Amino acid sequence: MQETTEKRSEPTLIRAVVVEDEKKSRETLTGLIRLFCKNVEIVAEADGMQTGIEAVRKHLPDIIFLDIQMPDGSGFRLLEELAGVDFEVIFTTAYDQFAIKAFKYSAIDYLLKPIFPDDLMDAVRKAEHKMKTKQNARKGIEVLLDNVRRAGDQPPKIVLSTLEQLHVVGVDDIIRCESDNYYTVFFFTNGKKLIVSRTLKENEELLSEYNFIRPHKSHLINVKYIKGFLKSEHGLILMTDGSRVPVSRRKREYIMEILSSL
Repeated sequence: MQETTEKRSEPTLIRAVVVEDEKKSRETLTGLIRLFCKNVEIVAEADGMQTGIEAVRKHLPDIIFLDIQMPDGSGFRLLEELAGVDFEVIFTTAYDQFAIKAFKYSAIDYLLKPIFPDDLMDAVRKAEHKMKTKQNARKGIEVLLDNVRRAGDQPPKIVLSTLEQLHVVGVDDIIRCESDNYYTVFFFTNGKKLIVSRTLKENEELLSEYNFIRPHKSHLINVKYIKGFLKSEHGLILMTDGSRVPVSRRKREYIMEILSSL
């Protein structure tokens, strides 16, 4: 009897460029990539913004690992200079609260230094998934750069990921969010809604500083679009889109304080 063997498909090889000005940090990162990410081939290394631009233009990688602050320019500037090139980005940075918020709004991944293997592998898996599902990497980069330019002057744009595609929306256009297990339903001023693959808690962390409050475990609302308050056992918040949002018992006093200040 003749034996049959199944041919296993080889993992897709991801071509990467590492842009990091500090030699020790660069060597650490490249060493971790080679040790823990066998499907990633480092095609070039760069020690600054300009050498990074040259490396990306020459090798056209699938992904770049990018430091933020470098002597001859920032990682953000590098992305601006490479506007015509499509690639995934994983930022590598020491803790920077402003930058991390900008990454989260734009759905761009980042690694905090010191970098741990599990975090690195997870970031590479996410990038690989985006490439396989042909998500538009440049869309997130454009949102990131736009939000960096705004620098807190006005509410940012945010990238929302649904099963079909990435959507760029203005935070000010969100009326409310409603939990749907591990997903969140977003409701907008134009009457549309999106089911987003992110929990309500994660969205609360992103939106809370832009006057979003959580009156109930399943609801997050934009204070700007509160129309009134209907007194009942615990109370219902009336929104401008006609929806009625419940208030939990333990949140009632807090919500009443907010409503009285509007």
